[in-house]
Amino acid sequence: MLAAMGKHVCGIFDALFHVAIHMMCEKPIRGTCMESQVEGLRDEANRFAEEFQKARTAISQVIVGQKIAIESVLVAIFAGGNVLLEGVPGLGKTELVKALSRVLNLEFRRIQFTPDLMPADIIGTNIMSTDEAGRYRFEFRKGPIFTQLLLADEINRASPKTQSALLETMQEGSVTTGGVIHKLQQPFFVLATQNPVEQEGTYPLPEAQLDRFLFKVVVPFLNRAELNEVVSRTILKRPVEVPQLLTGDRILELRQLLDKVVVTDIIRDYACRLVLSTHPQTEDAPAEVKQFVQWGASPRAAQGLIRAARVKALADGRPYVALDDIRSFAQEVLQHRVLLNYDGQAEGISPRDLITTCVKTLKETAQ
Repeated sequence: MLAAMGKHVCGIFDALFHVAIHMMCEKPIRGTCMESQVEGLRDEANRFAEEFQKARTAISQVIVGQKIAIESVLVAIFAGGNVLLEGVPGLGKTELVKALSRVLNLEFRRIQFTPDLMPADIIGTNIMSTDEAGRYRFEFRKGPIFTQLLLADEINRASPKTQSALLETMQEGSVTTGGVIHKLQQPFFVLATQNPVEQEGTYPLPEAQLDRFLFKVVVPFLNRAELNEVVSRTILKRPVEVPQLLTGDRILELRQLLDKVVVTDIIRDYACRLVLSTHPQTEDAPAEVKQFVQWGASPRAAQGLIRAARVKALADGRPYVALDDIRSFAQEVLQHRVLLNYDGQAEGISPRDLITTCVKTLKETAQ
């Protein structure tokens, strides 16, 4: 009984500690010019939260389960990032992207990545044509990458040469061919899928490309109730209508709100220290990271944590970022950016477990 009371008291003190930390994050806002900024943004944050919730609900009517995956993909899109979806076949990864394109009313194209796919099959190529006067000239014929929402299906089946064709588009939103830069229509997103189980005929994604994905989302298998619902829909053939709730222009408008969301020095420093804790040579790195990690996350990870946290704050109707917003997407932002050393690979260490350790051991405020 005494042990139970002790645990209860410890739980109360732990909760009070986290409340105090949360108040510390808000304290720098009060009594400053940021306070008026926060108050002026509350109505816009509530409108953002309403539209975000409607989009999430509409997609959830089509995709059974996968609530975390749906929210993560939506957060990444509003943050202007690309997403790598990892899961075994049949979990609805492709259907999720299709539903997303319908709800957001974005132009959608799909590329099935295969070993014989060439870069020109993705970005396009220059062809010889004739003008009205009969003169020969080169004309650029656009590839399927000229869209707004690109599904790179089974991206790890293409060769590294072909995978590299996406590097410029994912970072710069443009395609360069023949010395000419072609801008892509905005908003533009790459959502790629890969199967973690099958290794034959696949190529690992290079670190430079992995770093260009804001999120890596692991899609879990369905539980019993969800699987029954999927089979029931198949048997009864119940079509689900998907409403068009947003547009590309509206997404760009909502994205402008991100820069207004307040990020205090405590929040910014926590995000930076969390990224540094994935590097074995830093003081904040846990013992497991020092033992099993060769190289940690890049500066893009810290930038991604802040942008994702800002979207999460707006989705919750808040005009400021809290520490829990950073933690909410630590796995999605960091896990694909941590490179294991030989010992880590030999021991079968999971980057997800290392990220969990980093979040648990990292102090919420710097000493």
